[in-house]
Amino acid sequence: MEKLKEKLKKSFFFVNKIYIFVVFAGLAFIDFTLGFYYFILSIAILIGKTLNSHLPLQPEKDFFFKTYTYKKLSHKNLKVDIWYPSKNLGESFPLVFFCHGGGWISGFRNQANNVSWCKYLASKGFCVSSIDYRYGMKNSMEDILSDYSDALDFIKKNSEILKIDKDNIVLMGLSAGGHLSLLYSTYNSYMNNKNEMEGIKGVVAYYSPSDLNDIFIPENKSLFAKFATKKTLSAKPEDEKEVYDYYSPLRWISKDMVPCLVVHGKLDTTVPFSSSIRLVQELKKHNINCEFLVHDEGSHSFDTRLKDSKTINILEKTSLFIKHLFE
Repeated sequence: MEKLKEKLKKSFFFVNKIYIFVVFAGLAFIDFTLGFYYFILSIAILIGKTLNSHLPLQPEKDFFFKTYTYKKLSHKNLKVDIWYPSKNLGESFPLVFFCHGGGWISGFRNQANNVSWCKYLASKGFCVSSIDYRYGMKNSMEDILSDYSDALDFIKKNSEILKIDKDNIVLMGLSAGGHLSLLYSTYNSYMNNKNEMEGIKGVVAYYSPSDLNDIFIPENKSLFAKFATKKTLSAKPEDEKEVYDYYSPLRWISKDMVPCLVVHGKLDTTVPFSSSIRLVQELKKHNINCEFLVHDEGSHSFDTRLKDSKTINILEKTSLFIKHLFE
């Protein structure tokens, strides 16, 4: 029975919420208005859960943040929130440069789950920055990467004013944000771009794709992940494999890569667990300091969906990993 339940959870029907449409079709056949209201309510509940998700560990202390514009574009300004562990800004703090997920086409810096991470890390004595970046719906992966790089450059150049120790920075991201963190660090270390890697002590990647081709393996049932990847890269993997390889962190791992913490849930139906396995294997092959934390019952975004002891243990180990990098 348990195996059957696990299989159903990973099925196309459940992964893509097809059951919502099935029930809608049934209700609409009986009464279209009733079906319509059910559909709207179901979507509202899903959005509400996403917008209100948070870590199981919530510090009671209030933390303050400041918002800055790090890049001005013709149609919008890109901003960064910087969360501080203390109101006493007489000293400079080590920084966790945090990047949100959302398949490169959604999400935002001050979404509840991201704020939850910022508060948690600030409670551990770190300064945390959370950035916005352009979406892949109308922009390229190069545009997104330039935003990521420009945000990091903004913080480094203004580190004294911002009270940030630019020599102690850890890149961290969830899902697509983790991919950007990995790609920035693997590419620049591979290319020996010392200015870009100056001060970067390590990377923390939560359920992030290391090879973008993995999104399209038969076992992965997520239509959202496939659509988001195709849209952002403006290409199909079978037609432009070299493009997918180029933007895959796995392609750029070298002996000069900084230490990594890789975190993934075995039941992830959005980014295959096997992608992180391959990443860890490649890092170890190059003798890179690497830790791999696995949640046996974790799905995508398990860190804000599960409240169990395993999740809490992973969160605590994450903060310890970062702390050791700053020592």
